[in-house]
Amino acid sequence: MLKVDLDLIKKYNVPGPRYTSYPPATQFTEEISAEVFVEKIRQNNAGQRDLSLYFHLPFCYSLCWYCGCTTVITADQKKSGDYIKYLEREMDLVRPLLNPRRKVVQMHFGGGTPTFSMPDEIRRLGQLIHSRFDFASDFEAGVEVDPRRIGRDHVVALREVGFNRASMGVQDNDASVQKAVHRIQPFDLTKEVFGWMRELGFQSINIDLIYGLPFQTAASFEKTLDEILSLKPDRFAVFNYAHVPWIKPAQKLLKPETLPSPEAKLELLKLTIEKLTAQGYVYIGMDHFARAGDELALAQREKTLQRNFQGYSTRGGADIYAFGMSSISQADGFYWQNHKDLPDYYAALDSGKLPLHRGYVMTEEDKIRRTTIMRLMCDLGLDYAAMSKLLACDFKEHFAAELDSLDDMEADGLLIKTPDALVVTDLGRLLIRNIAMRFDAYTATRKENRFSKTI
Repeated sequence: MLKVDLDLIKKYNVPGPRYTSYPPATQFTEEISAEVFVEKIRQNNAGQRDLSLYFHLPFCYSLCWYCGCTTVITADQKKSGDYIKYLEREMDLVRPLLNPRRKVVQMHFGGGTPTFSMPDEIRRLGQLIHSRFDFASDFEAGVEVDPRRIGRDHVVALREVGFNRASMGVQDNDASVQKAVHRIQPFDLTKEVFGWMRELGFQSINIDLIYGLPFQTAASFEKTLDEILSLKPDRFAVFNYAHVPWIKPAQKLLKPETLPSPEAKLELLKLTIEKLTAQGYVYIGMDHFARAGDELALAQREKTLQRNFQGYSTRGGADIYAFGMSSISQADGFYWQNHKDLPDYYAALDSGKLPLHRGYVMTEEDKIRRTTIMRLMCDLGLDYAAMSKLLACDFKEHFAAELDSLDDMEADGLLIKTPDALVVTDLGRLLIRNIAMRFDAYTATRKENRFSKTI
């Protein structure tokens, strides 16, 4: 069982990127023309690297007041069918740019609420996707599920489309917490939908929880953890609630006096880590826990774990092609993002144009630092000889200043430095974002209030 030092956590609890990309999306710019990205996409398709497809389905029936996602709140079911038609248009604009020999090894539906769509709409979108892309026989497909407005036929439709993994939003089972955040979801409902997914053959089910919400206490959150543990999920994602009302105005609806104090919030984190690791879950890092035999845990042990905009992943070497409003694509050396507002996204496609809004083209130094940060966050250490070979440079020389800057973290027990490697300790897993920030060339110049705190 991993023990947590709260005093040390307080010391390092500062705003910082989550490093689902490097540089982070805050560095993206609108100054690069669409023509530049189209040409780079063409170049990216000279080869046959694997593909990972992401579809952003933004609609939600109601707003959860803590939410930081890009959503469209509506009760108009017709909007889902209309949106799927635009996704079809976007796929048809992208498809001629792609090498037809590329295989899809991953697919993900995120939101919003993908299960806002009706079962036959899910089937329709699945048919549109499968008719346009060539899927590998062992492809992995994950979907985000909201149990509150879903029937068994939704789950049947998802399996028919090929989904074999699911991530279910729960956040907290306590009634007073649910009322405070405008998300009523009794545990019996969660249990029922979880049962459908197991019955219909989902290979892996993740449960999302959030600590730091109004009225949470150690006792109430421990009850939630115990109830969810009784379902035996394969993975947990336990997120720190990021209170950023200057970015997400709906969070102003949450009364500050109802939020746990910083000390209480850290106690919730300590409780979560110690309970889940005592129950046999491996703390992957950041917010993620997985059973010891799960692919994530195995990939971390074998140093093949990856990190991208969908979080931790087991499929390396795949370029992400993303569709839908606000979605972010990632290929070797560049990122591009679609328009974040639905009217702008629709307008671009109505005019026959790709809905590109902004992006980033990496420098050679960016690529070196991206690889370093991603390997650090996935492998929980850096072997200097292996990194030198991977980056085609003398790693210790290139990062001499950064390695020297880690002395305070070594003194605090977050990592161990040897002549040949940097090794992150169990305590350091909690603060891996802080360690990664030492290798980030943009740390000194960025605005801190653009990010949540690291814990």
